Amino acid sequence: MSQELDRDALVVANLALVGYAVSEMLRRVPPTVSRDELASAGSLALVLAARAYDPSTGVPFARYASLRIRGAIVDELRSMDWASRGARTRVRELAAATERLTAALGRAPSREELASALGTAVAQVDEVRGDAARRVLSIDAGDGPSVIDSVVDAAQTPEQAVLASERLRWLRSAVDTLPERLQVVVRGIFLEDRSVADLADELGVTQSRISQLRTEALTLMRDGLNTHLDPDLVAPADRPDGVAERRRQAYFASIAARTAHYAQAERLSYVPEQASAPVVRPTHASA
Repeated sequence: MSQELDRDALVVANLALVGYAVSEMLRRVPPTVSRDELASAGSLALVLAARAYDPSTGVPFARYASLRIRGAIVDELRSMDWASRGARTRVRELAAATERLTAALGRAPSREELASALGTAVAQVDEVRGDAARRVLSIDAGDGPSVIDSVVDAAQTPEQAVLASERLRWLRSAVDTLPERLQVVVRGIFLEDRSVADLADELGVTQSRISQLRTEALTLMRDGLNTHLDPDLVAPADRPDGVAERRRQAYFASIAARTAHYAQAERLSYVPEQASAPVVRPTHASA
């Protein structure tokens, strides 16, 4: 009975975590998203976290519960996501085309250039951009600038386009250097539109474990990107000399190395348009 009372006390003492997580997420999603629905999902996650919490792990309850709450809120947002599989595929294709053209041109591509690259009409590009703007979630799950932001904003300056391209390169590296199981989950859920049940069957774990792995991966990616792009946003480690922190730092270093590799490959593959044009030599008329 005392154990139940202790767990109830954990819930009461940490209710603010739900409000904080909901408020943070609401700043990054459309105004049509209901605060009450997110708060309900977060509160349930807090209760479940209190029931499952094992103090012997040494992990502070607030940190453990925060991950569970955030994962539940992300799940709730994904359930609100109206986009069909086809719409998501078109958004990803437009994002990829935008990234390629931005890197090649040194500026944001026009609607006409995107339409030509995709082999479609300009009106179709506008429609996909509208789909992207209305989507509730992108791979970032609301942490920092979204991948889709660079697609929707058609009025980027050259400097902004370069920055967007750079962030996309860092994000790609963060995904590609994740530990294998975390990478399978991130790619499956966010890039391949696979269900949680499908991934659980493949990895031989429960669906709730897939949700935990997704939350772990997104947190790791967020901290890895912030380490290089916004260091002030990274909280100091509780155990700087611990094994877990050493693994995190190795992952962060891998992101930087992979990003440098991708940047070099892009520079080597870029051939200016003038260089590819045929050489026309002058001819002399015979006397």
